[in-house]
Amino acid sequence: MKIIATTSDKALPQLIQEAKDLAQVLAVPYVPRNKLSLESIREVHKAEQILVVTKKNIQLVMSQGVYFFHIGMAKLRIKSLCEGKYDHMASAMDLAPGYRVLDCTLGLGTDAIVASYLTGAAGHVTGLEASAVVAEIVRRGLRSYEEADQEIVQAMRRIEVIAGDYLQYLKSMPAKSFDVVYFDPMFRRPVKESSGIAPLRMLANHAPVSSTAITEAIRVAKKKVVFKEAVYSHEFARLGFQHFCGGKYSSVMYGYIDPEEGA
Repeated sequence: MKIIATTSDKALPQLIQEAKDLAQVLAVPYVPRNKLSLESIREVHKAEQILVVTKKNIQLVMSQGVYFFHIGMAKLRIKSLCEGKYDHMASAMDLAPGYRVLDCTLGLGTDAIVASYLTGAAGHVTGLEASAVVAEIVRRGLRSYEEADQEIVQAMRRIEVIAGDYLQYLKSMPAKSFDVVYFDPMFRRPVKESSGIAPLRMLANHAPVSSTAITEAIRVAKKKVVFKEAVYSHEFARLGFQHFCGGKYSSVMYGYIDPEEGA
């Protein structure tokens, strides 16, 4: 799948340099915009995906839609938590200040932002993303986003983004090196989703989580291994999850394993 990088039309030198840097990091060609439409650039260069660096953000333009970093529901979820309301993910993880969290399926980074906010300045969240393109867009988005309260912005800045395979990463980690290991795989039978999620589906790793990955996660986690799936999913049983957290009318559920029980 050919990917190229360019800029918005009439880009200033700073944006052009950013697009060149992005192209170098991802090892994809940089193409000057030269007042051409994106469709013309797509046809000339036979590109299936175009990374467009704009003043506001980096967009990945595909026939299926446009993907870009946004804070999603994280801001609203954090606001609800501050008001004393319930968050099923936070409850399943049983997060506390100072915790180290490994998000094995970073995606848009929404869950990682909430986790980083709850673990605070003394905590640390590492997000793994199989797609190098998504990882780079999210990494830069977390670094530059400003349209939120300062505590949320600081939580975003604390997240470490790593492009790579979570199984290989888990195998490389010492035992008990994280408090919580989290999986939110792309549902094979999608529930109703936002327009921001739909393009991500084309980029996501659709391989099911293996029992080997869960075994490694149990080894690496001190307190919890948490797995998010649709309520009707048989994945919980397949992977050995027996404890659950979720709303009565929610379309998703969180299964969790205590490493001491799962060892």
